[in-house]
Amino acid sequence: MGVSSFLLIGYYYDKPSAVAACKKAFIVTRFADLGFLIGILILSYSSGTLDIRELITTLSSPGSDALTNAAGSTFLGISALTWGAALVFIGGAGKSAMFPLHIWLPDAMEGPTPVSALIHAATMVVAGVYLVARLFPVFALTTPAVLEMVGWVGAISSIIAAIIACTQTDIKRVLAYSTMSQIGYMMFALGVSKYGGEAGLGYTASMFHLFTHAMFKALLFLGAGAVIHYIHSNDLKDMGGLRKYLPITHITFLIACLAIAGVPPFSGFFSKEEILLAAYNNNMAIYWIALVTSGLTAFYMFRLYFSIFWNKSHNVHGSIEPAFAKATAGGEGGFAMMLPLVLLAVGAAAAGFIPFGDFVSSDGRRLESHFDLTFSIAPVALGLTGIIIAMWLYKKQNEMPARLAASLGVVYKTAYHKLYIDEIYLFITKKVLFNLVGRPAAWFDRNIVDGMMNLTGSTMQYISEGIKKLQSGKVQQYAIYFLAGVIVLAAVFIYVWR
Repeated sequence: MGVSSFLLIGYYYDKPSAVAACKKAFIVTRFADLGFLIGILILSYSSGTLDIRELITTLSSPGSDALTNAAGSTFLGISALTWGAALVFIGGAGKSAMFPLHIWLPDAMEGPTPVSALIHAATMVVAGVYLVARLFPVFALTTPAVLEMVGWVGAISSIIAAIIACTQTDIKRVLAYSTMSQIGYMMFALGVSKYGGEAGLGYTASMFHLFTHAMFKALLFLGAGAVIHYIHSNDLKDMGGLRKYLPITHITFLIACLAIAGVPPFSGFFSKEEILLAAYNNNMAIYWIALVTSGLTAFYMFRLYFSIFWNKSHNVHGSIEPAFAKATAGGEGGFAMMLPLVLLAVGAAAAGFIPFGDFVSSDGRRLESHFDLTFSIAPVALGLTGIIIAMWLYKKQNEMPARLAASLGVVYKTAYHKLYIDEIYLFITKKVLFNLVGRPAAWFDRNIVDGMMNLTGSTMQYISEGIKKLQSGKVQQYAIYFLAGVIVLAAVFIYVWR
């Protein structure tokens, strides 16, 4: 999967940014995979099997010898089972772009937009969520501390990504941070869930949101692809007023925005409400983080929507080449581009009505989720507030967004620069690892390892210079050496047999 993602991100191999992005994604996810591999080895050693069903049964059955041994074996005061589950989660966190291993995902948007829609929004990046869900009995029944870590990592990732998304101007990067935020929702839903019955609502809600998110996020990326195809630019400053030129894209993109913002009766509303209810019942701190994140989600998605389709009058010939404008001005890319948008829009609008608890639950039994109208008031009101603020700031072109950014000062600048997390990684890599580890290692290699090899070569050369005189080419001298050798051998044999 890492190689496939590497090749797809670097599809435009002639772009330096794409080349850098694919290398970054590969390296970051390899660090996570190291933890993943060690976690697999610990769990498989503890359970005696690599079969997932047997592993779950063995390590989640109270009183089993494998569970007792795994829980009793400790390192740094932490059981082997906890270490194994935590390291497996680190592998999933790397693939699902959770903080602090998220830095590869925004750069991965250098790949083709259909790749972003499928791999980096709907399938690969939710692999970490699926992994935790697949091993949920082990996490929930035997390593609750790890499950709590899952919850907090997901909550922190969701709000950090939402804050950063409010400031980005590249359409695909906004959607990338949105993906990170929504996957954080799925993660903390698992983290606040228990095993079995109504207490397992978080598990069902997480899988439900994974399902609905695949619909509206793929729709958002493909809609962004249609806009980029038309405008020939990823930057929001080149967009605006496109609803007249891209009517189908406009309607489908709006449906996706309403779904991700949690507006009823679109699909995201139902899955988000269940996640928030699970958090409310189990961890109020995470619930409040999730509630704030839901309002931010509505704001940055409709900031994107109004900036693309409203904001200002668009001059088709103003931002793209005339020949390209002439070719695209009459349509939106044709049937092949519009059909997926329409199909995904239907899913984004209607998928929430599926009784997901009938098919997926933490213990495999039917779970009925009850809709609570009073509980939904706060998140829906907060979402609508975010939409109204975005409309006020971005529906018509004005100076308010710039003034607001200026008034926020260092806060806005920090969010715009992605909390300087990439710079922190670069500092650690270049100043710490390269200087404190790389340079001493290079000196050791150059002076000690290479020096030992050079010393061996010089010694052999010195010895050869000393003994090459023995090969003089004089037969008489060789005969004397031969005779001396015979005499020595004879003396040795006489001494031994005496």
